[in-house]
Amino acid sequence: MKLRILGIRGIPASHGGFETFAEHLSQHLATQGWKLVVYCQEDGDGEVWRDEWKGVERIHIPVSQSGPVGTIVFDWKSTLDAAKAGEPCLVLGYNTAVFIALLRLRGIPVTVNMDGIEWARAKWGRLAKFWFWLNDWAGCWLGHHLVADHPEIKRHLATRTKEKKITMIPYGADPVHSAAVEPLAAWSLQPGEFLTVIARPEPENSLREIVAGFSQRPRGIKMVVLGNYDRAHPYQRQVLEVASDEVIFTGAIYDPPILRSLRFHSLAYVHGHQVGGTNPSLVEALGAGNAIIAHDNRFNRWVAGGGARYFYDAKSFSCILEDLISTPADLEALRVESRSRFESIFTWPQVLSQYQNLLLTVGKASVKLTR
Repeated sequence: MKLRILGIRGIPASHGGFETFAEHLSQHLATQGWKLVVYCQEDGDGEVWRDEWKGVERIHIPVSQSGPVGTIVFDWKSTLDAAKAGEPCLVLGYNTAVFIALLRLRGIPVTVNMDGIEWARAKWGRLAKFWFWLNDWAGCWLGHHLVADHPEIKRHLATRTKEKKITMIPYGADPVHSAAVEPLAAWSLQPGEFLTVIARPEPENSLREIVAGFSQRPRGIKMVVLGNYDRAHPYQRQVLEVASDEVIFTGAIYDPPILRSLRFHSLAYVHGHQVGGTNPSLVEALGAGNAIIAHDNRFNRWVAGGGARYFYDAKSFSCILEDLISTPADLEALRVESRSRFESIFTWPQVLSQYQNLLLTVGKASVKLTR
């Protein structure tokens, strides 16, 4: 089998969950004898160039534009190249799904991971929301088969296309059974004496509620909040202003060993995302055996299951936190539940084998249709 992966910035991963997934999937399939091609976005001008990384061919496409426009240009150039090659494609995300029409015209089998309901996010303006909404429909219509990473995303997609062309496969993560304590010294942290929050500083991620709830009274522990915060940004300034002196804003951190240490040694992991499917950060927290305190919504409840505590505003978060800090046995029970939930659904071997079987099925079905 051959496969081309489109829709990401590239591998190895350095930008987000889809890149991490693509890195794991490409490595897994390469060991199974697949021929893999992954498109990688490069900043600047120049010629397209190719290389090999751990048995995977990478096609590097320079793009001079920045931001969303650069992403659209990169996706278009990737699609043009994939259309010429005529090999099966896996498209990660639907933000430029209208381009899949070119692949379909060439008779190329296309599997699309539809990601979350991007157009519903509050951060986007009207034009961006319309673009995402249009591509949400386009991905459903144009993909030979769709992947939903969460049962609720599958239900959403089933309102747009036939349910039989949708397969639910969640995101995966590596288990973390140990981590160095040395990285904690940068913020004078002690294992088990801090909470960790990893999220973009946006209203839909409940950062103001989390920080305000934590800061209602002295806790005797720290809260570590990752992400870039700028007082010139109205919402980010509000989060900074409600924070007590027990809240540490570290800035954005992408270094895996540091992230692993912060997760593994946390008293609990706080997840405020209100929308989306299976969030990679929440899955990684389960894999680290974190006690989970999550925003109460249908997405988080399926991922974390019954072994988490759920809040809906600053007051409810404060009450949960006060209760858990005073009952170490409950925290330990939550950690055990997190490990169990992770091992039952979210390990990479489970996730990647499901993808391999699906891609084989889509490829075989497409061959039959063309005969």
